[in-house]
Amino acid sequence: MKKRRNRFTQYQPLEERLVEHSTRLREEAKTLPPGAVRKAILRRAEQAEAGAHMSQWLRVPGSKRS
Repeated sequence: MKKRRNRFTQYQPLEERLVEHSTRLREEAKTLPPGAVRKAILRRAEQAEAGAHMSQWLRVPGSKRS
């Protein structure tokens, strides 16, 4: 028996969602004391920002080399 995929439409572009996620993570990190947990959250925020930049870069025509 096959499972059906849950499909839904994203109303915000990926870049916007990643930037919002990064902002939320940075706000959360501000409330934490210095340590491993804070460092991990900041790393996730940086990864989300990098993903947003990569997604934007891939969308711009002519920015990729063949």
